[in-house]
Amino acid sequence: MGLLLLAGMLSASLSPAAFAQEGAEPAPAAAPAPAPAPAEAAPAASEEAPKQEDSMLMWLIKTSGWIGAIILALSIYFVTVVVQTFLDLWSEEESTKLVLESCDGLLKSRDFAGMYKLVKEEDSMVGKTLTAGLTEMQYSLDDAREAVDRVSDAQTMRLEKKISMLAVIGSLGPMIGLLGTLKGMIHSFSAIATSGTQLKPDQVAHGISEALVLTFEGVGLSVPAIFFFAYFRNRIFTLSDDTALAVHDFLRRVHTALKAKPAAGAAPAAMPTSVTS
Repeated sequence: MGLLLLAGMLSASLSPAAFAQEGAEPAPAAAPAPAPAPAEAAPAASEEAPKQEDSMLMWLIKTSGWIGAIILALSIYFVTVVVQTFLDLWSEEESTKLVLESCDGLLKSRDFAGMYKLVKEEDSMVGKTLTAGLTEMQYSLDDAREAVDRVSDAQTMRLEKKISMLAVIGSLGPMIGLLGTLKGMIHSFSAIATSGTQLKPDQVAHGISEALVLTFEGVGLSVPAIFFFAYFRNRIFTLSDDTALAVHDFLRRVHTALKAKPAAGAAPAAMPTSVTS
C-alpha cells in the first residue's frame, strides 16, 4: 500500500514536466547573420569623368581665338622691325665714324679721287651725303652744303619709312583689342538671352574672360609699339643731325685743302667733276 502511494506521487510529479516538454513548440532556428554592407557602388559607366583643367597657355590660346592669332602675327612682325631697326641704326652710327676717319686720312694725303671713290661705294647715310657734297664741291661750298641737306633729309625719310609700321601697330592694337572686347561681350549676352530660368555663372564667365584677355593683348602690343616708334624716331633725327654736321665740317676742311697750295713736289689734285652711276 505504501509502495503504491509512493509510485503515484512520483508519477504525479513527473507528468507536468513531460507534458510541458511534449506541448512546447520547437525553438525557431537562429536568424542568419546579416550580410556585410556592400561597398559603395561605383559611379555609373554613363557618368562622365571630371574634365582635366587646361594649362594656362592652352587656356590663353583657346580664349584668344582668331583675334589672338592676328595679334600674335602683329607681335612677331613688331619684334622683327624692332630688332632690324636696332641693327640698322647701329650700322649707320658705326659707318659714320669709320667713313669719316678714312676720309680724314685721305684728306691729309690729298687723295681726293680715292676719297670720292670710298664714299661712292659706301651705301649708308654718311656715304650718300658725302657723295652729294663732294660732287657739288666743284661749284661752291654753299652748293655742296645744300646738296648735303637735301640728301640728309631724303635719308631721314628712308629710315622713318622703316619704322612707320610701328606707329600703325600702335594705333591698331587697341582697336583689335576692342574688337575682342565686343566679341566677348556678345558671347556673354547671348548666353544670358538663351539661358533658362536659372543662369549659371560659367555661362557668362567665358565671354567676359575673352573680352578682358583680348583687350589686354591689344593694349600690350600697342604700348611698346608706340614707345619704340618714338624712341627710334628720336634716334633717327639725332643720327641725321649729327651726320649732317660732321659732313658739313668735313666739307669745309676739304674746301680749305683745295684752296691751299700743295706741298712742293706734289701734283695738284682736283675733285671729280661728275658722278658716274
